Amino acid sequence: MASTNPARLKRTALAVCALLAVAAGMMLGARKEAATQVPPPASLAPAVQTTVADKPAPVAQTTETATPSPALQPPSASPSASPSASPPALAPGDDPDISQLRQRTLTLPVQGVAPAELSDTYTQSRAAGAPHEAIDIMSARGTPVLAVEDGKVVKLFLSKPGGITIYQFDPGGRYAYYYAHLDRYADGLAEGAPLRKGQVIGYVGSTGNASPDAPHLHFAIFKLGPEKQWWRGTPLNPYLVWRDPKP
Repeated sequence: MASTNPARLKRTALAVCALLAVAAGMMLGARKEAATQVPPPASLAPAVQTTVADKPAPVAQTTETATPSPALQPPSASPSASPSASPPALAPGDDPDISQLRQRTLTLPVQGVAPAELSDTYTQSRAAGAPHEAIDIMSARGTPVLAVEDGKVVKLFLSKPGGITIYQFDPGGRYAYYYAHLDRYADGLAEGAPLRKGQVIGYVGSTGNASPDAPHLHFAIFKLGPEKQWWRGTPLNPYLVWRDPKP
């Protein structure tokens, strides 16, 4: 068996130690390099997305609550309102037929008489307590009587209470105008004849049951019914056509 050379063993041991030292240094340098590496910027990092199939993420919206227009708001019921409550009574001047006639600006039927000279005799009683339902327009005998608006003569009639009379319908056949106590008709007047507003149709008198000492025109208005009967209808106060109701 060969003898071991001490010097060789020493050199071998030193070489091994040197190799181990180099290896340890290399390992230590690798660790320091790994520890000092800077992570890449976030903008370069791949985005990580989480998706749910068939269910997109909701979009957040900001909405402003709009105030509804007053015209679109349902009216609030009054606590005291009742379906069976009766509507307020109309004042005489609020009658829809009177309002309609006022808008037509009817001609006053006696020539030369102003509205301020009219008297409201509509509610007065006449012979045997019968309601008057007309106005008496006082004037001298023979004063021209005028058609209050366009229309036609539907009846020329001689009666005991009214004397010589004229019944006129308005253009739409809604209202009838009654002229009574005439002295005579205008020349050429005939039933069915068309009339023009302001046309002379007769003359003031006192025929019928009127006093000879008080010639006047008895003038009445009535609303016709469906049958359009010239002698029958709903009476209206002519005074209110030209004047406001009395307080």
